[in-house]
Amino acid sequence: VIQAAVHLIADGSLQEHLLTSLLRVGYGATFGIALGLILALASGLSRVGENFVDANMEVLRAVPNFALVPLLIVWFGISEVPKITLITLAVAVAIYINTFSAIRSVDAGLVEAARSFGVGRAELIYRVIVPGSLPGFLIGLRLALTASWLSLIFAETINAKKGLGRMMTDAREYFQIDVVFVLIGVYAILGLTSVLIVRFLEARLLTWRRSYDGD
Repeated sequence: VIQAAVHLIADGSLQEHLLTSLLRVGYGATFGIALGLILALASGLSRVGENFVDANMEVLRAVPNFALVPLLIVWFGISEVPKITLITLAVAVAIYINTFSAIRSVDAGLVEAARSFGVGRAELIYRVIVPGSLPGFLIGLRLALTASWLSLIFAETINAKKGLGRMMTDAREYFQIDVVFVLIGVYAILGLTSVLIVRFLEARLLTWRRSYDGD
């Protein structure tokens, strides 16, 4: 396995396929986070938005991600669009579900206290709702990044010429078990890196929150 990893790095194929996959996940995660946040705010801050958005997002969450692959191929062909769209949807659902729940779980006492001081709606959202829902968003971000790597595996079955999923498919077809183990290790490192990024954000953004630290 180590020899296979050294060989893949030496000939540059691992870096080439990894860069392609990182770009797909990067675009999909960016679009998905933005979409999930917009839908969560629209649904969490308005009953009309909740009635329109929430049920559809729950249905989308219930549908297995890979089941959307044939539909995306029919709609968008076999370009990069369906690959990035699949990742975007997975990320958006994770962000939406957790952020929406966090918004609705903000302490009502804090909201009423802010209103009693004459705080307007915009300032209420900025000063109370956003900080109160931030922990839920970060949980959603952690799940979303994990979901993005899982979706990448399915996305790169859509006629991908490059990417870690393409490498995995080729290794499986040619019974290159050592390459399979290398790619599993790469996925594990990417997943761990995603978790570390979220923990870094939690340490910086949630310094105000007092919680049990395990000691």
